Amino acid sequence: MTPSSPGCILRVPPARFILLVLVIVVLAVSHLVLNSTSNEYNKHFKDKISQTLASLALTNNKNQPSTWFNGHKRPLAWSPPPPQGLNNDDDTPTLAKEHRRANATFVILARNSDIWDLLASIRGMQDRFNSKYNYPYVFLNEEPFSEEFKIHTSAIAAGSTCSYGLIPRQEFLDVPAWIDMDRANAGMAEMSKKPIPYGWSLPYRKMCRYQSGFFWKHPLLYGYKYYWRIEPNVKYFCDIDYDPFLLMQERNKSYGFVVTLKEYADTIPTLWAETKKFIEAHPQYLANKNLYDWLTSDGGETYNLCHFWSNWEIGNLDFWRGEAYAKYFEWLDRAGGFFYERWGDAPVHSIAAALFLTQDEFHFFQDIGYRHEPFQHCPQDKADVCACNPADTFETHWYSCTPSFKTITGWKPE
Repeated sequence: MTPSSPGCILRVPPARFILLVLVIVVLAVSHLVLNSTSNEYNKHFKDKISQTLASLALTNNKNQPSTWFNGHKRPLAWSPPPPQGLNNDDDTPTLAKEHRRANATFVILARNSDIWDLLASIRGMQDRFNSKYNYPYVFLNEEPFSEEFKIHTSAIAAGSTCSYGLIPRQEFLDVPAWIDMDRANAGMAEMSKKPIPYGWSLPYRKMCRYQSGFFWKHPLLYGYKYYWRIEPNVKYFCDIDYDPFLLMQERNKSYGFVVTLKEYADTIPTLWAETKKFIEAHPQYLANKNLYDWLTSDGGETYNLCHFWSNWEIGNLDFWRGEAYAKYFEWLDRAGGFFYERWGDAPVHSIAAALFLTQDEFHFFQDIGYRHEPFQHCPQDKADVCACNPADTFETHWYSCTPSFKTITGWKPE
């Protein structure tokens, strides 16, 4: 991405000017015809316009994205050579599978104040997996990242490209115009009286809304297909001796997880009702053999609160970019539950994936050990290589929804 160049005067000879006008007219007519007759073209054109406007907004902003490598700033479009023994060409049949990389990145939503907790997370990821593959990192923040943050995070992610982007204000800091803030404030005040994490917090609600409906729209993610989410102060217990990104790609998976649990009911009292209204209005988006029965234990009357713990998730960005999820998020966003209640991105992501994806598009990464306070997943068959107690794993907790996922999908170790 380069800064926009100053304007210039186009000088065209008369004959060429006439030809130029004719070409413009033909293109304009073709666009109008295609725009009115082809839904696919219409959607593609609108997406390109949105991406261009977003890119221009960032390019003309003094806080435009930046790229760093090993603690030093690089040109934005710069990328390092592949690590020794790896190759980016997925179409080369002679390469061994372990010598290939997917079109993927880590995604981290963080503030400058998260730096020290985040360094521990990145160190763990590098040690357990990424030092062998050097997948890039994309950092996103609603405020400009400090030089200190960029230097330390890019240095500890040695060998990987680190890109830093500013989130557009209207996607994070601004409250939508249709939200009644008096009603929202009253809801937060009431929720603060209950033992609900972040029940009182407006910034937390903004973050959940952003993770639910916008993070994949950031221009720094336009070129990627898969992402792996990383949070501050998390632990990875086991060496990862294969590429989870490539597993997702080669097995046509769209959503991967390690922990499932039930949501706080008081944070989402109307989420399922709104979801049922959406399904009734748009039944065409439901996938065949989906995970509907994982979401409800009474035939759809109520939501059983099961969701994937989204602080650890690997996903196909094309799913979030798709029409079904875009329409679903727009419906929920207009309903106002992100502010009037405290809808989290975890149940929103989970419900959408369970409804709009088929069962075989999910992958349970049971062999990856992980902890995000206060819960953890410790693989049962890797005690000799994982630094965790196999008896201390959330899957055996009564609040876990992983057993029902296994039952419904007929899950077996791969």
